[in-house]
Amino acid sequence: MDLKKIKSLIQFISDSNIDEIRIKIGNTEIYMKNRTLIKNEKCSWNPDFSTTKMSSLSSSSTSFDFPDRFYNKTEKENKNQYLTITSPMIGTFYRRPHPDQKPFVKIGDQIKIGTKVCVIEAMKLFNDIESEINGKLIKILVEDSSPVDYDQPLFILDPN
Repeated sequence: MDLKKIKSLIQFISDSNIDEIRIKIGNTEIYMKNRTLIKNEKCSWNPDFSTTKMSSLSSSSTSFDFPDRFYNKTEKENKNQYLTITSPMIGTFYRRPHPDQKPFVKIGDQIKIGTKVCVIEAMKLFNDIESEINGKLIKILVEDSSPVDYDQPLFILDPN
C-alpha cells in the first residue's frame, strides 16, 4: 500500500463511526483504532501501577478504579467531571520539544482544542499530540522520556 492510500484510509476512519479496523493485503497488514474521548468515572495516578500491569489490561478497559487515597477531598467530589487525554500510540513520551526548552504544558494551564500537549516518538518519528478537548490541566500522569502504551492516560483535564 502506498502512503496516499494509507493517509486516505486514516482520514476515512477518523471521519466515520468505525471504532477499529484490520486490513490485510498480501504481506501488508494494517490495524487502526479510532480515538475517542472518554469521560472518566474514576481516574488518578498510582505510582505502583506499572506499564506491565497496564498492558495486561484489556484494550476495552477505559475506566480505572484506583484507590481513594490518591484523591484529595476536592478531587473526590469532582472526579466524575474529569476528562483524560490518552496516548494514540505506543512510543516514548516527551513533555518538551527539546531537552533544554520549556514543556508544552504545565499543571494549571488552560488547554484549548488543538493545543500541542506533548510529543510521542515512535520508530524514530516524533508525533505531535494535540488536545481534542478544552479544560484546565490538573494532572500529568507520565514522566518525561518514559515509554507509553496505546490508550494509556497521559493528562487529566477539568473541563469546567
